Amino acid sequence: MAKLKFPIKSYQNQEFLSSSDARIIRIIAEYLEPQLRFKNHKIVDTIVFFGSARLKPRKVALSELNNFKSLDPKNVEFAKKLREAQRAYEMSKYYDDAVELSKRLTLWSMNLETDANRFIICTGGGPGIMEAANKGARLAGGYSIGLNISIPFEQFINKYVTDDLQFEFHYFFMRKFWFAYLSKALIVFPGGFGTMDELFEILTLVQTGKIRKKICLVIYDEKYWKKIINFNALIECGVISEEDMKLFHFCEDVEQAYKIITNHLEKHFLKGKELQVTEPTINIK
Repeated sequence: MAKLKFPIKSYQNQEFLSSSDARIIRIIAEYLEPQLRFKNHKIVDTIVFFGSARLKPRKVALSELNNFKSLDPKNVEFAKKLREAQRAYEMSKYYDDAVELSKRLTLWSMNLETDANRFIICTGGGPGIMEAANKGARLAGGYSIGLNISIPFEQFINKYVTDDLQFEFHYFFMRKFWFAYLSKALIVFPGGFGTMDELFEILTLVQTGKIRKKICLVIYDEKYWKKIINFNALIECGVISEEDMKLFHFCEDVEQAYKIITNHLEKHFLKGKELQVTEPTINIK
């Protein structure tokens, strides 16, 4: 007797699921699957780190800089590569600061009296500042989240992200949703296009009231960011107001950032030793 052959079920049809017609299913999956994992790990909210994927640890940058001692200074490429190594070493301070800040925030959150997991470190999951923040959480013995994105470069998950909290997104907007939805605080370290995109998206959501929770937005190193973005010119041209500058805090070092963030979280999301567990609040209409 011939074995009966059944047609493939639609939800098992990979060709269909990868097609443009099934895009809405993929979008919903990038909402529901992370939501289930966060629920299973009792993760209520996060502290998000943004920053450049290109920054290196201080020791690595110093080692690369020291390599130039053995190179021929007459080489036409020497001066250029030396400047690049010197710049990488100067910028590496932010990597080390992100490790320390993440470690301190994780230790603080782990000492809260709660059965839930509160204020978990969350990054884009890649190298640079993302790796540094995940590393700090690992050193403290806590969870950390990596919301990675599939792009042609800088797309690998760093080794410090908690195994079951490694996510791979196809859609940037779903990844950004999860950055914003659970976050109670965000720290923006020096970075490029991607970091500025993430910073201004959050600022726009706060400014327009689409984020209704009392989110704490910290911009790390005022000198760097005012060199990159002329905030005063935006005010002078009338495209933002002076009040908009109150939507975020500048900070200069780990200690200042730690105090701003923990004071804000204690004031708005903790009540003595009783934790105020509130649903994430983003308007979605």
